[in-house]
Amino acid sequence: MKNLLIRTLTGATYVALICIGILWNPISFFIVFSTAVIFCLWEFYHLIKAQKRTEISPIYHCLGGFLLFLATYLYASGIFDYYIFFVYLIYIVAILISELYEKRQDPINHAAYIFLGQTYIALPFALLSIIAFRGTSGNAQVYNSLMVLSLFVFIWVNDTVAYLVGMVLGKHKLFERISPQKSLEGFVGGLLVTIMFAFVFAHFAPEIQVYHWIGLSVSVVIFGTWGDLIESLIKRTLDVKDSGSALPGHGGYLDRFDSLLLAVYAMLFYVCIFVS
Repeated sequence: MKNLLIRTLTGATYVALICIGILWNPISFFIVFSTAVIFCLWEFYHLIKAQKRTEISPIYHCLGGFLLFLATYLYASGIFDYYIFFVYLIYIVAILISELYEKRQDPINHAAYIFLGQTYIALPFALLSIIAFRGTSGNAQVYNSLMVLSLFVFIWVNDTVAYLVGMVLGKHKLFERISPQKSLEGFVGGLLVTIMFAFVFAHFAPEIQVYHWIGLSVSVVIFGTWGDLIESLIKRTLDVKDSGSALPGHGGYLDRFDSLLLAVYAMLFYVCIFVS
């Protein structure tokens, strides 16, 4: 009972912070998600270091991920032009050049883990800003909180319902080699209920056709499930149960954001190709 209470309080706090960050204003969006990308990268690089895969200095590469998020936010919001990304490109070049002078036994392995963190974690978080500022009003970018909120709601609904349905009805394994607890019944249940929530968002954002909301929900569920499985694959490879212990009852930050890291691509592609 105590563990359930702790898990519930942690989950409620997490959901509240994400919702406040998204709905309040663009500044709160920046604060919440720039903090999230730093925490997730810090956890990832420390995990790699703890498993003795390679010696990584997390602080420098957390700063690198923050620079990517900052550059994308400033570009998407219309504050700066594309040249703002030059700052992040300098960071990338600096990593490659530094391998010449550090004299590590396996510089390719070291650089590969650094770039994995940047592409697997920092890039998806950065792309949230593109989704958030997808609308325009004249020459000014418009902050679209509802679109970002829908991404998280679709993920949360799918994860919750898939878990509950899987516990009650789950008989057929979805991907036993990577995540034995996930079931095909849970996946279908989560998908169907998430589609129902697509109609809710269609009510509040009628400018987007209901079939597009359904398409978005289906895309997020499929890619979010893959995102969850990819994090499970990483944890199995590193032989750890959770990515961390920062969130009582929920594991680490990556355990909470794993679905997002792939689902954001699905939503971005769908919005740019079909909705814009």
